[in-house]
Amino acid sequence: MKMHGILTLLACIVAVLAVAGAGCTGTTEQTNGAELKDSYIVGIDGAYPPFSYIDKDGNAQGFDVDSMRWIAEKKGIEVTFMAVDWDAIIPTLQAGKIDMVYAGMSITPERQEKVSFSNPYWSINQDVVAREDSNVTLDEVLAGKVVIGAQRGCTAAIWIEDNLIETGKLPKDNLKYYPDTPAAVSDLEIGRIDAVMYDDVSIQDIIEGKPLKTIGSVETQEQEQFGVAIRKEDTALLEFMNEGIAELQADPYWEELKEKHNLA
Repeated sequence: MKMHGILTLLACIVAVLAVAGAGCTGTTEQTNGAELKDSYIVGIDGAYPPFSYIDKDGNAQGFDVDSMRWIAEKKGIEVTFMAVDWDAIIPTLQAGKIDMVYAGMSITPERQEKVSFSNPYWSINQDVVAREDSNVTLDEVLAGKVVIGAQRGCTAAIWIEDNLIETGKLPKDNLKYYPDTPAAVSDLEIGRIDAVMYDDVSIQDIIEGKPLKTIGSVETQEQEQFGVAIRKEDTALLEFMNEGIAELQADPYWEELKEKHNLA
């Protein structure tokens, strides 16, 4: 009976030590947002130059990618990048498969209901492009008289839905959705659609060297600002990224980055 009691006591002690040890090793993996981790997975759009894209060798590149790498190096964390379909990127963040979205995501009230955003770091307008031999005008686009393409889930598509379709100017079927803007531009080139709307800097990068032209812009800069999207509960990460972005913008490397990616 004495031996049995001793064994039982030893088993209890081992169990307590095991639980205590598990608690110590999990401090960087807490899900309440109070602790930072040593490494993060950054979600990006794989076809959004010059902010984020996957190059021919399968590597993540772009202004936002370089910005995140600089912040990671300065702040002593590891980061990896994962390209995610744009219309699925917030659900992917909410599901915990990525830790943030750093890829030219505009801060909108609808998105703010689902995620938190860092302080803004860039502003844009929406450009409209057409074929060089086309007579389509911006006025015709805004009057809903064309077939227009946009990347599903992006702010250009949302703007068209809210300002043209919901107002009755554009038939619903005249907005064609694409998984990414290069696919929309390809359809524009062969005449399947009349125009494409997208973020100004990026669309200029995409159409460079193609028989396409910009026919005008929709002024959204005051309302359309980029931020890094983070799960609402990850408050420490949000503070960390705000600090990192502020440090980057105060460093001479910020201007170098803009020059490198033709954003100066």
